[in-house]
Amino acid sequence: MTMLQFISHQTDKFSYLDGIRMALQGGCKWIQLRMKGASAGEIEPVALEAIRLCRESGAVFIIDDHVELVVKVHADGVHLGKKDMPVGEARRILGQDYIIGATANTFEDVRNAVGDGASYIGCGPFRFTTTKKGLAPVLGIEGLSDITGRMKTGRIDIPTVAIGGITAGDIPAVMGTGVTGIALSGAILNASDPVEETRRIIKILNGWKN
Repeated sequence: MTMLQFISHQTDKFSYLDGIRMALQGGCKWIQLRMKGASAGEIEPVALEAIRLCRESGAVFIIDDHVELVVKVHADGVHLGKKDMPVGEARRILGQDYIIGATANTFEDVRNAVGDGASYIGCGPFRFTTTKKGLAPVLGIEGLSDITGRMKTGRIDIPTVAIGGITAGDIPAVMGTGVTGIALSGAILNASDPVEETRRIIKILNGWKN
């Protein structure tokens, strides 16, 4: 998996598809369509257009929460929050060919998700973010480091993506905790030039990798 995941969000300025289009133009290769509060019927047409854009750009496309839509629109996978369908149930429905991401706020969350068949972990929130309601306790650098350290000790080797209010300036410290990637929304959409900001973030991440 690539090191940057873009999570869609609708703002006063941009639609869900606007944001996805700009992230792809900036070189992002991993898109999550998140439309919290929307029905499957509302999400489906957006997902169909988003998947077309992702296929054109060679990007991975996953849908938040709606396992049934993943199969229907031929997405690459699903991301499940702690209050969504259990990972094990989603794995039984989807089989082994789909990506399943699981939100984790503690090491126990990580261990359970891995045991149930998760493909990657969305670990956070790093800090407070307005794009997500019902936020779990903020982890910060210390919390992320503790979880990744315990994963290493426990020999749990699974991609771990930090999420929650991360900005470009946070990347060196966040990546230094041992996570394998980051997920962003506001840092891109609130930039004066979202396409250029995506490019800049990818450049920082690539520099870290090298």
